[in-house]
Amino acid sequence: MAQQYHFNKKQLEQLEELQKDECSSLWGNVLYDSLMGSSDIVQVAFSQIGNIGGEPYWSWYGYSSRVEWCACFVSWCANQCGYINSGIIPKFSACQIEGVAWFRTCGLWQERGYEPKAGDIIFFDWEADGHSDHVGIVERCENGKVYTIEGNRGR
Repeated sequence: MAQQYHFNKKQLEQLEELQKDECSSLWGNVLYDSLMGSSDIVQVAFSQIGNIGGEPYWSWYGYSSRVEWCACFVSWCANQCGYINSGIIPKFSACQIEGVAWFRTCGLWQERGYEPKAGDIIFFDWEADGHSDHVGIVERCENGKVYTIEGNRGR
């Protein structure tokens, strides 16, 4: 399954480690308790508010001209925190086929009804067609409302 998502050799090795029974509780604590409530990525994202056009993010990703850059922005922020090199979050530029697929494959996907925490990666399905077409970073939740920081959109 991981092959169809074009994981590199390092990502495949890390996925194997994540899937070992003896590591499940350790990785669960690391991924859900530490990262998924982490303010590091929120602070990085917050420092980028006001960027117009997304050039630092899509060019860092490797594009030579402007593309829809919401996923590049999330990946760039994750990279600034060291999350990509450690395999915690992938480098991705497409929401559905890369981002959602990776989070689902790694068992990190949460369905509706989950209350996001600061630092969570959140995908949006604006057309309600079952396919995510936008992604952002959760800043906070208050009174049932989710506040996000996103590329390609205002705050």
